[in-house]
Amino acid sequence: MLKKIYTLAILLTFAVTVSAQKKTVKPEPVKKLRDLIQFSGVVVEGDSLRPIPYTSIIVKNTRRGTISDYYGYFSFVAKVTDTLEFAAIGFRSAQFIIPDTLSSNTYSLIQVLRRDTIYLKTAEVYPWPSKEQFKQAFLNLALQEDDQARATKNMKRADIKERMTGMAMDASLNYKYSSQQYQSKLYYAGQMPPNNLLNPIAWAKFIQAWKNGDFKQKDKSND
Repeated sequence: MLKKIYTLAILLTFAVTVSAQKKTVKPEPVKKLRDLIQFSGVVVEGDSLRPIPYTSIIVKNTRRGTISDYYGYFSFVAKVTDTLEFAAIGFRSAQFIIPDTLSSNTYSLIQVLRRDTIYLKTAEVYPWPSKEQFKQAFLNLALQEDDQARATKNMKRADIKERMTGMAMDASLNYKYSSQQYQSKLYYAGQMPPNNLLNPIAWAKFIQAWKNGDFKQKDKSND
């Protein structure tokens, strides 16, 4: 009987010890990795810090990505350790790796791009495909008239007279005309100015000019 009681006491002591150990020992916390994050930011120019619109942001070796808006802002879902490629026309491309030590599921970035100048090779455009065709066209070139012929044509008396009649007076001629009118008023001050309508000398000159055909030649030059 005592042996059974002793065995039962040992079992109870072992059970209490095991339960006490389960209560005191705490499991280690399991680290939860946030694979997906909300990645957003702004793409700016390196010198002036002005936003670069419509920049393409692509996850390397994938088809995922987005395009920044007019103000250079972008936002999309990405994964940690993703390599992002930023590309825009006229700027050098850049890369950014999302760190795996983030403590939240959001991440913001200001990406700077530097301007890239591309020098193209000189392109010479010729109106003829080959030198032989240029030589043939140059030798067969028939000019209608040379510089001297055009100058002589432009200096014809009839053409110059026609241009003079249609040309308005400049400042000096206007001043001369105004001075003559003012002097005429001073010369005939206090009396009536002469009227050539009743002047026999003026009529004689008019009839003589009519007989000489001066008015007829003037009509031809105007035509």
